[in-house]
Amino acid sequence: MARTREEEVVPPTSPLDLRQPMEEAEVGKLCMCDHHHRVTDTPILATSFRMEDLPAEIQPVIMSLLPLKEAARTSIVSKSWRMLWRFHCNLCFDSRNDMDSDTDDEFTHRDSTKIKQAKFIETVNCVIQHHSGLGINKFSIRCGLHKEDSEHLNRWISFAASSKAKIIDFNLKIIDCPFDIVHHFPLEVLDAQGSSFVQSLVLVDVAINPHSGLHGFTVLKRLVLKYVEIFGDFPGFLANCLALEDLEMIKCSGVTTLSIPRQLDKLQHLLADIMDAEMVEFHAGNLAHFEYKGPVIPIVLHGFSKLEKATIMFEGNKGLAHVFNDVPIILGVKTLNVQARVLPFEQLEKVAPRPHGMFLHLRHMTCGLTIISSVPKADNGVLQLACSLNLTPQLETLHLDTAYSHYKVSMPDDFIEEEGPHMHRHDHLRSVYISGFRCYTAQTALACCILENACVLEHMRLQPWITTRICPDLGLENIGVEGRFLPGVRDWARLTSECFSKVITVLDVPSE
Repeated sequence: MARTREEEVVPPTSPLDLRQPMEEAEVGKLCMCDHHHRVTDTPILATSFRMEDLPAEIQPVIMSLLPLKEAARTSIVSKSWRMLWRFHCNLCFDSRNDMDSDTDDEFTHRDSTKIKQAKFIETVNCVIQHHSGLGINKFSIRCGLHKEDSEHLNRWISFAASSKAKIIDFNLKIIDCPFDIVHHFPLEVLDAQGSSFVQSLVLVDVAINPHSGLHGFTVLKRLVLKYVEIFGDFPGFLANCLALEDLEMIKCSGVTTLSIPRQLDKLQHLLADIMDAEMVEFHAGNLAHFEYKGPVIPIVLHGFSKLEKATIMFEGNKGLAHVFNDVPIILGVKTLNVQARVLPFEQLEKVAPRPHGMFLHLRHMTCGLTIISSVPKADNGVLQLACSLNLTPQLETLHLDTAYSHYKVSMPDDFIEEEGPHMHRHDHLRSVYISGFRCYTAQTALACCILENACVLEHMRLQPWITTRICPDLGLENIGVEGRFLPGVRDWARLTSECFSKVITVLDVPSE
């Protein structure tokens, strides 16, 4: 049988129920036996409570607290409970759980998947056919559908709409399919019920055609789109989502300019990850957390900003410098997470401190640097961070993760090794953590620079666990991944601690 997120779903009244009467009787005996033991162990509680004594409207509520499969199993214990599962409020179906289980030997993997998918479709159709359709809180489908299964998809969407489910989650990504099959998800069906009811909508691997004429999403608080092809007027659609608080768009296509209208005053979180957009522009003045991952593009915020937290990962060269130079909307954040990669023999990007470009409110920063080089000991890419720290005079905590990707490259003839980092005095930096510490020249120079200029630094922690990464998106050859602990770091930490009179702790090997 197909499975829900928790387990296999077999409604007791379903024609898919293959259990024989004798098996049902055995299940009933086990349940009654378990009930008997509970009576023996706790006689007072067991004799003072019976399901049948509860009001009829309370019994379905209790049953809905169980996973759907358990609710179906429990329903066979008593004839009076047999239909209670029909009021279960969370209908969550996941075919992938079933695909990971036992595989029939007489079928190939592809044929077996088709049979399991057919069982999944049949089970879902059976459940929604016998369900009351009342009180649905969540309706979730996670199953890769082929083109010929579109009629079932339309039936499921119609059920979610007619039952007015508050949370709707459709993940139709086909994992093993050699080519992409994109199903159209009709937003109009959710809009045609005469009132707004969807509070959370998650769509994966579908196509949508949003437009300003869709007015049935006024209570929508969370919208997640992943691998979604977007046609039509997406900003016009968003303008009608007045209650939207969380918008996440991951690897979506069809949106050239991600424009967030000024009406979205309740938007708190915005995530744009590897989009086709050439510009991100928003008027959401109450936005608290902004996340972006992708190429360097203009990011514009109109009006007053209350942004407190930002996560930025720019692809390509000098991503770290672009974050601090070219994204003025994050100047007022208190927490900043920066991810960047440094290419071989990259010259330091000069970042000159200036009053209008200072991160005066930044208190906590996490920086992940992937340094790509064939001669990591001579690479100065990590020193990019020292220039950036000059723009953060109020910084209190710094978390730096460093990783190195090795591949063969020749040093340019015109490469000139630059001077060490020039870091300004820091009067608030109290805690520093550096992972992937190898005692490379650039790493030790950066650490000493921080120890020298962070006047109130109380603790520097070093994690010398080495992980060598590769960057497949750059087409680099896999040289291998290693994990080892460098004992020489302890000697360096002891001598440096004595030199600067600061506490330096070298952490042990991380537990697996």
